[in-house]
Amino acid sequence: MSQNPLLVPVSSLLDYASIRPEHIESAIPALIDAARAAVERAADPGLPATWEAIIEPLEDASERLWRAWSVAGHLNGVVNTPEIRNAYNACLPAITAYSTWVGLHRGLYAQYKRLREPAPYAALTPARQRIVDLALRDFRLSGVELEGEARERYTVISDALAQASQKFSENALDAVDTWALHITDPTQLEGIPADVVDTARTTAQAAGKEGWTLTLKMPCYLPVMQHARDRRVREQLYRGYGTIASDQGDTRYDNSQLIEQLLTLRAEEAGLLGFDSFADMRLETRMADSPAQVLEFLRELAARARPYGERDLAELREFAARELGIDTLEPWDIPFASERLREARYAYSEEEVRQYFTEPRVLEGLFDVVGRLFDVRLRPVDVPVWHEDARAYDVHDASGESLGTLYLDLYARQGKQSGAWVDSERSRRRTPAGLQTPVVYLTCNFSRPSGERPSLLTHDDVITLFHESGHALHALLSRVDDPGVSPFASVEWDAIELPSQFMENFCWEWSVIQSLTRHVDTGEPLPRSLYDKMLAARNFQSGMQMLRQIEFGLFDMLIHRRNAGQPISEVLATLDEVRREVAVIFPPSWHRFPHNFSHLFAGGYGAGYYSYKWAEVLSADAYAAFEEAATQAPDGTRDTLDPATGRRFLDEILAVGGIRPAAESFRAFRGREPSLEALLRHSGMQDTIPAH
Repeated sequence: MSQNPLLVPVSSLLDYASIRPEHIESAIPALIDAARAAVERAADPGLPATWEAIIEPLEDASERLWRAWSVAGHLNGVVNTPEIRNAYNACLPAITAYSTWVGLHRGLYAQYKRLREPAPYAALTPARQRIVDLALRDFRLSGVELEGEARERYTVISDALAQASQKFSENALDAVDTWALHITDPTQLEGIPADVVDTARTTAQAAGKEGWTLTLKMPCYLPVMQHARDRRVREQLYRGYGTIASDQGDTRYDNSQLIEQLLTLRAEEAGLLGFDSFADMRLETRMADSPAQVLEFLRELAARARPYGERDLAELREFAARELGIDTLEPWDIPFASERLREARYAYSEEEVRQYFTEPRVLEGLFDVVGRLFDVRLRPVDVPVWHEDARAYDVHDASGESLGTLYLDLYARQGKQSGAWVDSERSRRRTPAGLQTPVVYLTCNFSRPSGERPSLLTHDDVITLFHESGHALHALLSRVDDPGVSPFASVEWDAIELPSQFMENFCWEWSVIQSLTRHVDTGEPLPRSLYDKMLAARNFQSGMQMLRQIEFGLFDMLIHRRNAGQPISEVLATLDEVRREVAVIFPPSWHRFPHNFSHLFAGGYGAGYYSYKWAEVLSADAYAAFEEAATQAPDGTRDTLDPATGRRFLDEILAVGGIRPAAESFRAFRGREPSLEALLRHSGMQDTIPAH
């Protein structure tokens, strides 16, 4: 085998085009061996109790391992071939075993305790003191103080959890990839946007079929649900999506047993570590203090949102009956009827807006926003990538100094996990050899360009891109020199969404919209009249939307605050109870939402989904600072792209990573505790419901 590209120095950019599945299978075991040896050396009690003697060499070895494993996980998510999946799964048990072994390593734990003694601790920088404190906490949460059978059982649980989560993710991906609705009657496609129909024809041709093939991937599913006039087509897609990876869909991919297994193992793990529940254990590392506090927070929001949600649904039912002849509004009618109501009320459609958001122009506008707020630039760089869709950018400051590398992979395709996310290949780190800058992946699932026509984004897509850019900036603009307090390593989970949700707000500002839009055919920017309609519709059905997010968060917290696992029937019963408490929309009995809830069962958000709403309080209040500092643009509208406030947000939120608790960072930026009011105002939810 030629030199393994995964074994190059961490300081080098990777040659992604050269990475093969066999490179993963050979690199990971070798790097685990090297990391194990480094742990044993670091655990030598004869070493002086200094950072340089104990931690620095350990970080050198572990950084190489986690960089290679991050790459393997990334490729498994974005170019999921059978070969890559097999290589990833072949290495997963060894990686899990290594992580568990480190967490249970009493010798290394003792070294961190030595570093926490007064004299060695005082010699450390504040960042390194924070790393030691967090490491000691994490050792306890990793079972280091367990004895005998409990210790052995913990190791078994850790491996089983990793395997079950990975299988859950694979089932969801495969269930989506294999589902298709083939159509030969063109009348069934009436109302569906032309580019979606063209893609459906191409999909059918690729399978050797005449006609059109619809899929459950978002660039197809959402526009079909919003625009297809054929109610039966909408129902079939809704049923397909609502039964992904379940007993009600293709049972080869049924996640029922895995959900039961994950909940049982999580509860048992928490019990071994002395916690009442998995939720209690998880909140040890969060801003929120307890499951009870989270439930109170969500229920307070639900109480504020429910009247608005009820009004939204009543208006939609009345409109659907009067204008669309739909006397009984079924769940598969809701996106279609909502889009028709939006068009009627605000005199525009999502499809009309989409013609203005061409992906190249949106990226140009996004980069302009980032430049004005944080004084950084993004420049394309020609480096090897994992797929022709991917591209790379050098992120640099005004003086030209490189701050990091950003990879974008924006289009949906076979073998790519659905959704949008950001991950990092490596973190910023200062070593004796110099400064190593972060490398970050930003992944979305937008529609593909068609021939010479660029990808067209919905406004929701644009919001998603800005959201993910906030995560990416958090990693790229960090000034923390030790990876242990990098943003993704140490910022509390319920605060990690602050930068991302904060960035979404700019998508609603006229000055920003102008920089994001050029009509795909005419090149004209979005007209002010159309923007005004969008702004008027900003909180369209915000009550229903907020209740849906609260439903997810309550469901998550309630199934994870129990001290034992539950059969799938109880999981579904809990979801039904939550819906009776807060929901206004009730899916059919065959609907199996939890089976595709990868955030909870494969994505790290178990007992943490409330974080989206928790952080949205922080982000809305943070954005209010920009509203307060806004200047008046020449056309009379406000301009919230205030560089001085942007610099403070950079200095107090983005640049500090996890060097201090997130609550302290928020107070440093805002000068006070966060308030719920900005979120309610941004959502159009004042205390009284205005008459329609």
